[in-house]
This record gives sequence, C-alpha cells and structure tokens, in this order.
Amino acid sequence: MSENLLRLLAEHPYAAVQRVLGLLLMLFSLTHLIPLAIALVDGEAVAAFLSAFLMTLITGVLVWLPVRNLERDLRLRDGFLIVVAFWGVLGMYGALPFISADGLSFTDAAFESVSGLTTTGATVFAGIDELPLAIQYYRQQLQLLGGMGIIVLAVAILPMLGVGGMQLYRAETPGPMKDNKLTPRITETAKALWEIYMALTLLCALAYWAAGMTPFDALMHSFSTIATGGFSTHDASMAYFESSLIAWVCTIFMVIGGINFGLHFAVVRAGSFSGVVNYLRDPETRALLAIYGAVALSTAVLLVAYRVITDPAESITVAAFEVVSHATTTGFGLAPVDSWPNVLPFLMILMSFIGGAAGSTTGGLKMIRVLLLTKQGAREVSRLVHPAAVVPVKLGRRAIPNKVIEAVWGFFSVYAAIMVAMTILFMLSGLDQVAAFSAVAATLNNLGPGLGEISTTFASVSDPAKWLGIFGMLLGRLEIFTLLVVFTPAFWRR
Repeated sequence: MSENLLRLLAEHPYAAVQRVLGLLLMLFSLTHLIPLAIALVDGEAVAAFLSAFLMTLITGVLVWLPVRNLERDLRLRDGFLIVVAFWGVLGMYGALPFISADGLSFTDAAFESVSGLTTTGATVFAGIDELPLAIQYYRQQLQLLGGMGIIVLAVAILPMLGVGGMQLYRAETPGPMKDNKLTPRITETAKALWEIYMALTLLCALAYWAAGMTPFDALMHSFSTIATGGFSTHDASMAYFESSLIAWVCTIFMVIGGINFGLHFAVVRAGSFSGVVNYLRDPETRALLAIYGAVALSTAVLLVAYRVITDPAESITVAAFEVVSHATTTGFGLAPVDSWPNVLPFLMILMSFIGGAAGSTTGGLKMIRVLLLTKQGAREVSRLVHPAAVVPVKLGRRAIPNKVIEAVWGFFSVYAAIMVAMTILFMLSGLDQVAAFSAVAATLNNLGPGLGEISTTFASVSDPAKWLGIFGMLLGRLEIFTLLVVFTPAFWRR
C-alpha cells in the first residue's frame, strides 16, 4: 500500500511542480542562516530564526522526497504554477520569524513578509529602530532576494540539481521584452543578471558608507535601494541621516535600479566607457530620464512657490529624491510628502503608476508600456486625419508588431479594471477615498507608502484590507497576468 501511495504521489500531473517547489523551499530555508547567526551574536530572536529555518527546511524535504527521482521537463504551464505557488508559499513561510520574534498576528506577519519579497516596502511596524538586529537584517534581506526575483536566482542554481529553467524564467519575467535573452543559455542569463545585481548592490553599499552611513546601515539600505524596495532600518527612513549627500547617492542608485538590467548587462559587456552611450541610445531610458527630470524640476519649483522649502538647492534635492523614489516605486522617504500641498502628493502617486523600465526591479506599468500606449494613441489620432495611411508604431528605429501593442492595451485595460475594483474594496474596508486610492498605488504598484491613514504604516488597516493588499502586491510583482492566469478554467484543462 505504501509503495502504491508513493507511486501515486510521484506520478500525478503536477509532480514536476511539486519537485521544484520542494527544492525551492529548501533553498529558501538556507536564507534564515545569516539572520540566525546575527541573532546568536546579538542574543535576540534566536528561537524565531532557528524554528523558521527548521520548519521551512523540513517542509521542503517532505514535499520533495516523494518525487525526488522524477525526470520530466517543465511545461510553460508548470512554470506559471511554480512561480505563483512559490511566491505565495514563500510569503507565508517568510512570515514565521515575524510571528515568533515580534508576536505579530499571522496576517501582519504575512503582510510584512510579502511586502519585503515583492519589494513593496509597505510595513506594519512602528518602532523599527528598536527591532532586534536580526529582524532588521531579515527585512532588508527579503527585499534583496525579491529584487531580481528569487525564481531567477533559483534558475541559476536548479540546473545543477537537474531542473530546467526556461519555463520558470518566462513565467517570472512577463511583459513586452520577456523573450529577449541576454545569453544563449537561460542559466547564464540568470547568473549574469544576479552578478550585475549584486555588484551594483555592493557598489551602492560602499557609496553609502563613504557618504557617512555606518557599515551596517550602508549594507542594509543598499539591499533595498537597488531592489527599489524601500525598507529601512529606521522609522524616519532616509530623513534619519539628515544628509544631502546620502540623499543624492540614494537618488542615483534608485535610478540605476529603475533601468533595464538587460541594458546594464549590455553596457558591462561592451567593456569600455563608450558602452555607457547605450543608455542614451535606448528610447525607454531616455524617456525615463526625461520624465523624471522634468517632474523633479517642476516639483522643486512648486515647493519653493508654495514656500514648503525656501532654499532652492534643498528643494532640488528633496524634489529629485521624492520623484525618483515614487517613480521607481522604491518608497524611501526624505520629507513629509503627505503634508505637502495637495497637488504634489497626488503627483508623486501618479509617478508610481509610470514606474521604471521593463526588466528593472521597479513596479508600476513600466515606462515601455507608457511609451507604447502614448505612441498608439498618437497613431489613432493620425488615422483620423489620414484614414488610408499606414502608420507603424516605432520604438527608436524599430517597428513594434501589432501583437505587442495589443498585449500592452490588454494589460492596461486589466490593470485599470483591477485598480478601480481594489479602490472600491479598500473603501468598503473603511479607508477614505484618498487613502484607498493610495493604498492601491502602494500595493499594486509595489510602492509602499501611501497617503492619509497609510502614509507611514498599514498597522491600523483591517485584516481583510491587509489581505487585499497582499493580493495586490503579488499581482504587481508578477505583473498581473502571471497570477490571474492560474485562476482561469482554461489553465487547468489538459
């Protein structure tokens, strides 16, 4: 009977998914070892991380063991299911240290965990400065892992364990550019992305340290800067340091995190200073820098005009920081944006809908989609004047296929519908109109901070609203379709 049961467990249609999920859980359990070591030195939260490590590892082993000998290629459908299941399961198991160490409810702990992994940066904590050192580190580590996508990291490792990665990579990187591989082999692509990601994170840490942060703060904030996550080791976020130099370092590296990592790879591979020109040749990057710069300059002028800040140099620093922080959906804070004249907080929230570049660590619609939507709108106006004209939509010198334009319009329409539905649901949970709208931006765009009641923390939000926020964060992180597709009947038909 036991042999028959094991055979059934190993031969069901989703056995390949089960095998990968077990392996990924075992890998994720290892990430608890560093905060466990910190806890042992600091003397706090030792039991929390030890129990979280053991529970995650044991679960992974139990899931993997029945199908350990399975030899079956992953289908694209399996890739979607693994990504969705893993982000959901990972978020729940990532909550364990918060429950044990801080006594958070399961809902609050899950919210904090998913917020970190999706690089949203929304928090339920108040008094972050007083948290155990291991918890402070763990929050930042969640964003480091989530920044480039822990699935992409696993794709670089799993081939050594006999698991192919292209299906995972395609499911994890939806959008107009998802079929563009940097290298011929997917494993090499994932490794290239992570090498660049970690190199930029280290460079950011060194820059923060040189600008005046302590080594611990420098490393922790580098984790959430390149990841465009926004978690900080201080309640006051970047305002804690009271340094214009640190603010500019942060602004520059948030912009770097908001640029397509495929473009970073191309510049590095060029191997010379002339490779930097590739940034200026890329139409998406040019548009991104132009919009960020124009909005930052306008915000600086308005801050002085409204007499929020009287020093022009300070207004430029604050404006550039806040615009980039919101546009890249990082969510670091340097000033009390919520108390600015109404047009400015609303403008900051709108910037989060634009987001950064495709292939970056940011949330939002992504700049390439905004460009294509704009160009398609201009084409429709042109067709009204010249009905017989053939007007291609171009990005740079390249004509964009109509199927890509249709996919972008499809994404935008679903995105808008979800935004409206979530706003209504947040209002039904008790939030006012401003807080509800900003809660959607904070979660669906993976931004983090909102306005009004949720300007600093989601602690006062009801549990149903927090679960709605968790769903929104996952939708934003997986760019909607990856998550929604598993809820369609067609997905489950053989």
